[in-house]
Amino acid sequence: MKRTLYIPDELWKQLDQYLKDHPEQNPSSVIQAALAEKLHSKNGSRLLFLAGIVENAPPDASLHR
Repeated sequence: MKRTLYIPDELWKQLDQYLKDHPEQNPSSVIQAALAEKLHSKNGSRLLFLAGIVENAPPDASLHR
């Protein structure tokens, strides 16, 4: 599905520089990766459970030391 996004000129210039340094990528791949990172769940309880460290961690466990 295609969408139209507004990206300010200064941010686009930064993207252009990044793409010069990473020619294997394109604007779409960079934006998709950034969105995936931004939207990825920060719920640390699942990670702690998988690691076997804590059996019942609170959902916001990753926010506390």
